[in-house]
Amino acid sequence: MTVDQILQNSSTSLPILQGTFGLEHESLRIDRQSNHLSQRSHPDRLGSRNFHPYIQTDYSEPQIELITPISQSTKEARRFLRAITDVAGRSIAKEDYLWPLSMPPQVSEDEIVIAHLEDAFEREYREHLAKVYGKRLQTISGIHYNFGLGTDLLNQLFQQSNYQDLVAFKNDLYLKLAQNFIKYRWFLTYLYGASPIAEKGFFDHDWDSPVRSIRNSSLGYVNHESVKISYSSLKQYVADIEACVADGRLIAEKEFYSPVRLRGSKRSRDFLERGITYLEFRCFDIDPFDQQGIAQETLDTVHLLVLALLWLDGPEAVDKELAAAEKLNEHIAKANPLEPLPNQAPIEDLLQAMRAVIEHFSLPPYYSQLVDQLETQLADPRLTIGGRLAKEIKGASLEEFGRKQGQTFSNLAWQAPYALKGFETMELSTQLIMFDVIQKGIQLEILDESDQFLKLTLGDHTEYVKNGNMTSKDSYIVPLAMENKTVTKKILRQAGFPVPEGAEFHCLEEALDDFARFSHTKGIVIKPKSTNFGLGISIFKDNVSQDDYTKAVKLAFAEDDSILVEDYVAGTEYRFFVLEGETLAVLLRQPANIIGDGHSTIKKLVDKKNSNPLRGTGHRSPLEKIELGEIERLMLEQQGYTLDSIPDKDSRINLRENSNISTGGDSIDMTEQMHPSYLELAAQMAEAMDAWVCGVDLIIPDYREPYSKEAANATCIELNFNPLMYMHTYCAQGPGQIVSTRVIEKLFPEL
Repeated sequence: MTVDQILQNSSTSLPILQGTFGLEHESLRIDRQSNHLSQRSHPDRLGSRNFHPYIQTDYSEPQIELITPISQSTKEARRFLRAITDVAGRSIAKEDYLWPLSMPPQVSEDEIVIAHLEDAFEREYREHLAKVYGKRLQTISGIHYNFGLGTDLLNQLFQQSNYQDLVAFKNDLYLKLAQNFIKYRWFLTYLYGASPIAEKGFFDHDWDSPVRSIRNSSLGYVNHESVKISYSSLKQYVADIEACVADGRLIAEKEFYSPVRLRGSKRSRDFLERGITYLEFRCFDIDPFDQQGIAQETLDTVHLLVLALLWLDGPEAVDKELAAAEKLNEHIAKANPLEPLPNQAPIEDLLQAMRAVIEHFSLPPYYSQLVDQLETQLADPRLTIGGRLAKEIKGASLEEFGRKQGQTFSNLAWQAPYALKGFETMELSTQLIMFDVIQKGIQLEILDESDQFLKLTLGDHTEYVKNGNMTSKDSYIVPLAMENKTVTKKILRQAGFPVPEGAEFHCLEEALDDFARFSHTKGIVIKPKSTNFGLGISIFKDNVSQDDYTKAVKLAFAEDDSILVEDYVAGTEYRFFVLEGETLAVLLRQPANIIGDGHSTIKKLVDKKNSNPLRGTGHRSPLEKIELGEIERLMLEQQGYTLDSIPDKDSRINLRENSNISTGGDSIDMTEQMHPSYLELAAQMAEAMDAWVCGVDLIIPDYREPYSKEAANATCIELNFNPLMYMHTYCAQGPGQIVSTRVIEKLFPEL
């Protein structure tokens, strides 16, 4: 039985691009001051490295490994790698940064501290590697690309084959792919080789001229010549590895450092019965021009190349052909990065196979463009990663380039620290939770991105989270009660807490007809009954005209089919964030406003304020841009202004009365200044609602005076079942309070 020609004979509708993808990115933590390996321990804030699925310690303490979960596309895998890179970059000490090259800066054996792992075998294994290969060699880092054929793709190929056993079919298919990968590995070395030199002292001799890839040559991380593993058959592969372990040539099977590993079981022998699940391609140098170490185009080109390797027939004389391929790879790896491919490299076979796959399966034009780019790089080696990197060598060293590039990437990680890179389109509180989850080593699955619905798993413990802090800790009825402002007021009033008086209306005519009831009231608030984010709210501190009342009622009904008209309560509004009976943060939210400079119009002042990088739209930034809609214009009109008015210098003009951050307000952290009696009051109100997490909005005349029930010097105007966490963390003024981490710690107390 054979798997050759199986793609050529397959249906053109085969789901050929279906697959599973995973990435592993090794990197070194470097001290900014010394530009040497960091001597700081693996960061405690990254949780326990005994089970961390995403960020682990590799060989040494400063060597970090970033691991993506299995993804269904290359874009998804790289997107998650971007997020993990972001978390790692902001979790290590600020004095450190991640080295962007495969080859380390100058390093001595004494600097390399073997990872302080609890597992005895893992420590013994690393000590063994130090003795056999030397510790310096362990500092060479790279990218591993894990690839598996999609389930539907595999099953359809199996059905059209003459195989009777799916395991046998998978093994032959993956073994052929592994054989061809080794046979044509030299092509990847040419394109993506990026370890041209070693810094002084790394080898016993000084480096004279650059090569294409030290890491992918015999100078890199390779087994000793006594380790011979044949890929001629799976049985022979298993027998050879077991023999090397048995006689001590390898301390464990994982010490076999092939450019491609068969994966899916811890023991190679298990492949014979259970089958190979995926392949691990281990020959990628870190791309120093990409913050994730590997570009999207590289991932997709390799995917297309893998399909071309399936299209091509497997080698006939396997051991002989692979040995010849290794010699060709050695020649290309040690060549100057500006040298073209040697004539004996069968490049046309690969290019024709890639074009054939594109044509047979009618792949999108993007893949033809990738092949066009390959041909351009074949014609001009200066366009390859190695060719570009060669220009950065100064005085037989890449340390200056590595330092600048690494610190640039580090600085990028700290830009917009409120966002999780790769997932910026998601709601910001959800991004904060995802950051914490990745940092602590909790497995993350996005069940519905548009609905902000997450599945979090730690061992056997699973929690579902929506919108950052909606969890199973709150019963279904709690958010429904808080969403309904009438129900909220009644529950709080019955519990003895002060709430504003008012009336509820279910139709526009009824509300308009009742204007006389409020025309002599000193101040009123008109708002939708069941909406959040300050939408449709109008506040009148003094007597309201019938015209303004009518406009405000219509705005409120535009957001809900029921509205509330309540007494205006004088004082300052504060947002209290309560979690499991404890107030964690207090925020003063100032209404959307501008400060006059004496020469700019209100519109220009708003534009200037909106240019603040903390301001954005759609709750993707800590502060929202100020809109100039109907409510804002009405507010200006009441103060005698238009958008073209020029306010006096230092005069403050409010554009809204409601102080929601979501409508352009400013946030000021007041947690430490607030009298503790109000912290307790907010917690009691949340308890009255039986709420696990809750946002409590209190009007307080003087936050320094203690709360008194007799004085009634605090009034609750609203409870929020989904309080925004980010506005407590990233404030316009004040230190800010990290509340998302506390939510995770409450959900997973075993951490």
